[in-house]
Amino acid sequence: MLLAIDAGNTNVVFAVYDMGAEGGRAIKARWRIATDPRRTGDEYAVWLMQLLEIRGIDRKRIDQIIVSTVVPRALHNIEVLARSYFGLEPLIAGEGKADYAIDIDVPNPKSLGADRAVNAIAAHAQHAGDLIIIDFGTATTFDVIDFNGAYKGGIIAPGINLSLDALVGNTAKLPRIAIEVPESESVIGTTTETQMLIGVFWGYVAMMEGLISRMREEIGRPAKVIATGGLAVLFDEATDIFDVVDPDLTLDGLALLAERAATK
Repeated sequence: MLLAIDAGNTNVVFAVYDMGAEGGRAIKARWRIATDPRRTGDEYAVWLMQLLEIRGIDRKRIDQIIVSTVVPRALHNIEVLARSYFGLEPLIAGEGKADYAIDIDVPNPKSLGADRAVNAIAAHAQHAGDLIIIDFGTATTFDVIDFNGAYKGGIIAPGINLSLDALVGNTAKLPRIAIEVPESESVIGTTTETQMLIGVFWGYVAMMEGLISRMREEIGRPAKVIATGGLAVLFDEATDIFDVVDPDLTLDGLALLAERAATK
């Protein structure tokens, strides 16, 4: 079994894959915990071992661990978890046997976040042609992958929750609201709360649709749009720009890197 760990700015996601499942790899369980670079390997272990036991997964069956992170300070403690509690040397996405092995066609390839590179690998493995990947995380990223699997560049925009936090945090009287699909399709709100929700939600949809339209025009060929991240399903209800919604894209990319590393 494989333990895939995706350490993002907001959450660290752990997923256990059965790599010998009929028809290919399959996720047996997944969990998430808030990202905190101060969390020790021992603290991760106490939390994770209990969850493995609850799901009936024997930790001794985990024989491979792979990690991607955009939070460098979190990596050391995850490595301690792997070495001390599983007796394994973790693969690090983009390094050694887990090298991306894709063309990153930008001036500074090392600046590309591990999550975005892993998404590119997974998306190209699953879909033909040119691709645009939207990943809803702390930031919302738009990435272009050409038909050869090369990373061509993209866009980084503030995540919708960051936008809402900035709006509420820098105004005296605006209330905290939850991100959800507005009950009405009207974009003329009659209360402070509905006006805020319209501005944040439909404003975000308009931003996505506008950027995707411009990206497709610049690519000059048909491009499939793949959405991933926690809010992808929510926005899928409000727009038809997504061709595919794949919440596990990053984890599947890690699993694919681990498979390739095992053959090297």
